[in-house]
Amino acid sequence: MSIKLAAFLGNPGPVYTHSRHNVGWLLAERNPILSYATWQRKHKGLFTKVKDACFLKPETYMNVSGTAVQSAAVFLKIQPEEILIVHDELDLALGQVGFKFSGGLNGHNGLRSIKACLGSADFWRLRIGIGRPERGEVIDWVLSDFTAQETPLLERVLEASAAALNSAIEDGPEKLLPEWAKKCIE
Repeated sequence: MSIKLAAFLGNPGPVYTHSRHNVGWLLAERNPILSYATWQRKHKGLFTKVKDACFLKPETYMNVSGTAVQSAAVFLKIQPEEILIVHDELDLALGQVGFKFSGGLNGHNGLRSIKACLGSADFWRLRIGIGRPERGEVIDWVLSDFTAQETPLLERVLEASAAALNSAIEDGPEKLLPEWAKKCIE
């Protein structure tokens, strides 16, 4: 099975640029294979193709990401299992990255929207840990920016995650499962 579409979840607008919820977009911006890509406004987001894979940054806001992913999937004539979603994950600490196929949505509204629009949760996920807040509301946490103290670890996570994503696209996602089911980046 090959990945034909990788979608990076996030929210448009400068207020969200460095927020925890935008870690998917941060990965897209730091991925070496996308550094020279030409992004076009298409499929309710920013869309590009590099080699045999397509990439999408939905601009629909997180909670309705599924409309953009569905638009691209229909256009490309691909199945959910050929899609990889890159998203923030509350159940993993910053520094942890998880790669999986299908399963629960863990209350993630972006994933819920994608499942509703595709009619299936059988898509690949690259889950980048942001941890849970020690106190306060989850919504405030996911929309808050990474701190200066967290930034060095975040940069290492994004570098390792870009390499994993590129490997999943080149070699197939199944090969990553043993090592990347839950990986700690130091």
